[in-house]
Amino acid sequence: MATNPSIITRDVDKLAIKAGGNTYEAVAIISKRARQIALKTKEELNAKLADFASSVDNLEEIFENREQIEISKFYERLPKPTSLAIDEFTEDKFTFRLPGQTSQTEE
Repeated sequence: MATNPSIITRDVDKLAIKAGGNTYEAVAIISKRARQIALKTKEELNAKLADFASSVDNLEEIFENREQIEISKFYERLPKPTSLAIDEFTEDKFTFRLPGQTSQTEE
């Protein structure tokens, strides 16, 4: 049985190398990307849940809407934005620019 560990050890030095040798720059880049991912995911979830919005708060409807619950559970099980951002950073899947330099990676 293969499991996906919730805690992964990362080599901070390897992350720093991609950011010009500066660990803090790497963390800043990853955190900005994680915020972008989180915002996009939140917008997607809100758009899907907007279909279920009703003008009347009927308690029975809230508890009986299984499809809405399944959509919410799906988004809860998705990998965390920070994990996705770290993976994208290490795999050069997005472009970033350090102050005073040109692009470091390409899409």
